[in-house]
Amino acid sequence: MSELVPEPRPKPAVPMKPVSINSNLLGYIGIDTIIEQMRKKTMKTGFDFNIMVVARWEPIEKYINEQYEKFLKEEVNIARKKRIPDTRVHCCLYFISPTGHSLFLISGWAVVIVYLRLSRIQVRKELEVNGIEFYPQKEFDEDLEDKTENDKIRQESMPFAVVGSDKEYQVNGKRVLGRKTPWGIIEVENLNHCEFALLRDFVIRTHLQDLKEVTHNIHYETYRAKRLNDNGGLPPGEGLLGTVLPPVPATPCPTAE
Repeated sequence: MSELVPEPRPKPAVPMKPVSINSNLLGYIGIDTIIEQMRKKTMKTGFDFNIMVVARWEPIEKYINEQYEKFLKEEVNIARKKRIPDTRVHCCLYFISPTGHSLFLISGWAVVIVYLRLSRIQVRKELEVNGIEFYPQKEFDEDLEDKTENDKIRQESMPFAVVGSDKEYQVNGKRVLGRKTPWGIIEVENLNHCEFALLRDFVIRTHLQDLKEVTHNIHYETYRAKRLNDNGGLPPGEGLLGTVLPPVPATPCPTAE
């Protein structure tokens, strides 16, 4: 999988609170068909789902900026669309491989759980030492309720220990997605085994709208202000591509319907 590193974020206008999406619209999201399922289901919630797998950060940064530029050009277009298609990136996932030398020597399931928890603690320490922040940032907690909810996520869940699989196995009379190991089946959606379900709900249910608000109000507005002020080196007052444009009001952030 790819390693995605989000850019540092300036302090912004405060984003909206996390909101819950009607789970009936989302239904069951499996691993093997997640892309196609998400494309169909998210048509109803007003956002697109795409996967970009690369091995370096440069193509990711380039792609993110290209989507900002595309959205900005639509905003400054005189014949502007009533609803601008939003292809901006709202979330980047950074995958850290847990396959240290000791992992393959472990033979007990309980020991694996302990190993993953210790790995989580080590990752947090390294992030702190290197000054790397991850979503949700403390500075964007709006009130005590937000702080309480997000503190629990930051302290108990981050980073998520995720296992994926496209194979089904029979477990206690049920077919489940899982990964077979010498000591048993790791069930992908069993929270006692891994945290895929937590990551799924976090990204596409509980924090979806907040992720979109952060993108629009912070990252995109920073890009937009710099782009319209600098204009690619053109004198102030001139618009993109050398054309003279009037000031343009910011487009409201699209919401999940």
